[in-house]
Amino acid sequence: MSTFPWLKGHGTENDFVILPDPDGSVHGDLDAALVRFLCDRHAGLGADGVLRVIQGGKQAYVEDGGDWFMDYRNADGSIAEMCGNGVRVFVKYLADAGLIDGKPVRVGTRAGIKEVAQNDDGSLTVDMGEPALPGPAGIVVEAGGHQWPAVHVDMGNPHAVAFVDSLDEPGNLCDQPTWSPGEAFPHGVNVEFVVRRGPRDVQMRVHERGSGETRSCGTGTCAVTVAAARAARDELPVTYRVGVPGGEVQVTWRTDNHLELTGPAVLHARGEFDRAWLGIR
Repeated sequence: MSTFPWLKGHGTENDFVILPDPDGSVHGDLDAALVRFLCDRHAGLGADGVLRVIQGGKQAYVEDGGDWFMDYRNADGSIAEMCGNGVRVFVKYLADAGLIDGKPVRVGTRAGIKEVAQNDDGSLTVDMGEPALPGPAGIVVEAGGHQWPAVHVDMGNPHAVAFVDSLDEPGNLCDQPTWSPGEAFPHGVNVEFVVRRGPRDVQMRVHERGSGETRSCGTGTCAVTVAAARAARDELPVTYRVGVPGGEVQVTWRTDNHLELTGPAVLHARGEFDRAWLGIR
């Protein structure tokens, strides 16, 4: 195949390149150099990550690939377990392409099956599963010359959540914040900086491992909700509004300990790449 199709989409301005590859034959194991090129905002299409769309039964990454499998890669080409904004964009593509009906769809990810429902107002709701708080205690993150205690919340991928007085304090989040103890996150971590706007209402910034500062992070909004609700001693169920630079989402922590993430998804561009342009054979 000399060309391959692509689409662009975003969820609260966390943006992705979508690569339709239903039978898994076009992109093989998805070369990291191709991912980096596609996500390059100067030489490529520009994105925070790549969503490869494969039929659940045609992938070989996990035991249960669901109805459709989301092979997600960070902008630097590295593999990520899950992406809460990405999975909404993923299902938006499936719906617009006529590949699913209006029923909830089981999306396979490296963090397990995520069920996604389409809402009448155009938003999508994702069952993000149960959070884990694996510790250790005493985690400290540092950015912009400041240090804060942080809470480790695992949403299938690791997060360190720090409450700050001002979202300006962390400074430039293009660079990875540091943390201690170093062994707490041997494979890197997403770091969220959070301020409270009111009861059950927070605003955040985030550095995503492998992508830098992004306009939003779906798993991060869930991690922030867990940390904020625990600090406030909220009883379940509880719903938080979580503001991000790219908009706002709603996160509900249910009585069964699952988190539901509700937010928008938009597709805004499509086209084709010629493999000869990329030097790919």
